[in-house]
Amino acid sequence: MYLLMVFIFVLGYLAIAFEHSLKIDKAAVALLIGVLCWTILITSGYVIFPDLTAEASHSFVEHRLMEHLGDIAGILFFLLGAMTIVELIDAHEGFSVITDKITTRNRVKLLWILGIITFFLSAVLDNLTTAIVMAALIRKLMKEKSDIWIFGGIIVLAANAGGAWSPIGDVTTIMLWIGGQVTAAKIVGSLFLPSLVCLVVPLVMFSLRLKGEVMSAEINEKEGSGQEEVTLFEKNLIFGLGISALLFVPIFKTLTHLPPFMGVLLGLSVLWLVTDVMHRSKNTEAKTPLSIAGVIRRIDTPSILFFLGILTAVSSLQVAGHLTQLSEFLDEKLGSIYAINTAIGVLSSIVDNVPLVAGAIGMYSFTDFPPDHTFWELLAYCAGTGGSLLIIGSAAGVAIMGILKIDFIWYMKHITLFAFVGYIAGIITYYFMN
Repeated sequence: MYLLMVFIFVLGYLAIAFEHSLKIDKAAVALLIGVLCWTILITSGYVIFPDLTAEASHSFVEHRLMEHLGDIAGILFFLLGAMTIVELIDAHEGFSVITDKITTRNRVKLLWILGIITFFLSAVLDNLTTAIVMAALIRKLMKEKSDIWIFGGIIVLAANAGGAWSPIGDVTTIMLWIGGQVTAAKIVGSLFLPSLVCLVVPLVMFSLRLKGEVMSAEINEKEGSGQEEVTLFEKNLIFGLGISALLFVPIFKTLTHLPPFMGVLLGLSVLWLVTDVMHRSKNTEAKTPLSIAGVIRRIDTPSILFFLGILTAVSSLQVAGHLTQLSEFLDEKLGSIYAINTAIGVLSSIVDNVPLVAGAIGMYSFTDFPPDHTFWELLAYCAGTGGSLLIIGSAAGVAIMGILKIDFIWYMKHITLFAFVGYIAGIITYYFMN
């Protein structure tokens, strides 16, 4: 029964990794392995924990499940609130405040402009949301598929690099921040330069290859949605309030010591009140797409459920002791925290980085590595940027792959090498900084 949990988890992991080939949503698989692992754990706890009676092991496992569920819920509520705020900004066309100012068609200039915008926008929003926004942008800026795919690959690199150094830029960094492994100020100070190097190195390499100008995309007429045009004031107000709400979250946590999801819910509630007052004079058909009630329907619920399932499954392995054994194996075989984290980063390009980080959190305690230790900071960097090595290695990559129809093999041939050089350059930068 002890090994059955590992078998189910690995089998589920493979199904998640080959989601596109199997055509089975990874959220369904994650929820299934999460429930099955805990079911095995609670029904055979007396075998896994021989010091406990059947009744005592049942009580122990149930208590640990609720304990972990509380931590997981904090991450899910944070994501739900942040995603809703971003969707609300998008519904009010707030991102056009940035995109309308890009007028150049020079490939190299566009490369740096889009890369830097994505890098910083990803740190404020998150890498997945930023990738979606920037994918929509490059389709408006260029026509040829070769340009769209090249710039789509750059967006993946920049989004993941930008998300790594911000406490709210990547799900894995959010997990480490909420879990107390890293603090907001320290993670920004320690990882900003390595993350920037991780992006700048590929940008320089691409700049030596790209020449000329992109062919402008044909201007399409706005699809009729029955939605009333938002005013310039409404657009700027919601954009400003939304970004401010997300930036305020780390400050709120520092001032109140409440979990980050409380800060996000505070920002969401303020935006909810503002939009209800702002649109109250409009008819129902016009204001519904601009309200929280209308926007929340666009939230990527399957992604939320995927995180719930995979984090639940990983927590069961932690309680059963599998992760402790894995940490001992890594320590014995690799030894160096740089080697361990580099391996985790490369592995995150093959499988999702969320369970990898969740596993690392379960494997190592604060006794092993206290808050803001080099291990946790390097883990945030490696797990965040290592996913760029393959297009399926990160949420941003999967989103870009789906929206721009980028081929998996094409990405390996044209982007992977640049991503790997940037990834290693960032690790070297962090090493010399410390």
